[in-house]
Amino acid sequence: MLPTDASDLPCWVVHCDGSAQPNPGRMGLGAVLVAPDGSRQALSEAAPERGCNNEAELRALMVALQRLIAQGATAARLYSDNSILVEQLRGAGDGPPVARLAALFDEARALLAGFERSSVHWVPRHRNAEADALARAALGLAPKPARKPGAGGRRR
Repeated sequence: MLPTDASDLPCWVVHCDGSAQPNPGRMGLGAVLVAPDGSRQALSEAAPERGCNNEAELRALMVALQRLIAQGATAARLYSDNSILVEQLRGAGDGPPVARLAALFDEARALLAGFERSSVHWVPRHRNAEADALARAALGLAPKPARKPGAGGRRR
């Protein structure tokens, strides 16, 4: 039976994160992609470019979206612990756009527009630890020590 509306589409869930070492520097991209059937895929790769942490976060989201598109996904719910990324992609940023990353944000919005249904959400760092560990592993770094919930604010 075909879905009757967009809310019936099988939805992928993605947790993504990026790391720049030093900041700016080499960028590691990490994401956990969970298919509608519950199967999981890990993404951990070093970007060929050098950049800042915000760029790494955005590139991780974009690579994850490209993987979903290649697999025929039509709906995606994305999570990031980077509030700048989430606010800019949702059009709810309090401040001006990050000029240096404007073209990348436009590219990410175009990728999101290719889905019949998509959403981007902020999550606290402690709920994004697996994607963070994958981003750091791409750079040959160990995972960050676990932090207690409420022991820090949103990443800016």
